[in-house]
Amino acid sequence: MAKTNTSEAIEKLAAEIGENVYIDIAKWHLYLREAHLHTPLAERVYPMLQNNSLEESKVLQILSDIPVKIGGKREIPLADLIPTASQVNLMDILEEYQRKM
Repeated sequence: MAKTNTSEAIEKLAAEIGENVYIDIAKWHLYLREAHLHTPLAERVYPMLQNNSLEESKVLQILSDIPVKIGGKREIPLADLIPTASQVNLMDILEEYQRKM
């Protein structure tokens, strides 16, 4: 049962991230949901929220560790594709989510 609750919690977090955080490509905003990056990100950050150990530096490291394939040839870290305003929004979402846990 706990696993289901965790899965549901991650799905809820992923949905929130996917609808509000985007990557910027040539001034085009691609939301993480559309890029199918919201769930992998939520899975990586959720343990921090569970442990009440959210830190911006850790989140930025996670973003740096998630490769995004561009043009089928090159991989760029997710951190390099998310503009500062969207990173701030991500942190706000994570902080709020952690408060509600």
